[in-house]
Amino acid sequence: MSLVNVRTLVGEYGHIHTIVGITGNVLFVVGSVLFFKEFDRFYTFGVWMFVLGSFCMLIGTLGTALGRLYERREKESTINAD
Repeated sequence: MSLVNVRTLVGEYGHIHTIVGITGNVLFVVGSVLFFKEFDRFYTFGVWMFVLGSFCMLIGTLGTALGRLYERREKESTINAD
């Protein structure tokens, strides 16, 4: 994937990072609840939800951070060009 495609992905589709982050948060919370003793038979499923949720939160946050970084660099280059 080229740098231009990454910039487009993180810059133009910020809503995707938000959706991925929210999905990760929901998976994280539900997976955490499944760790309770009452849900013992779902323990392995809860662990996988917890791990997947954590990964989604990481991806969502990284996408948002990269988007802000590209925005800042774009603003600085515009200011320096003037």
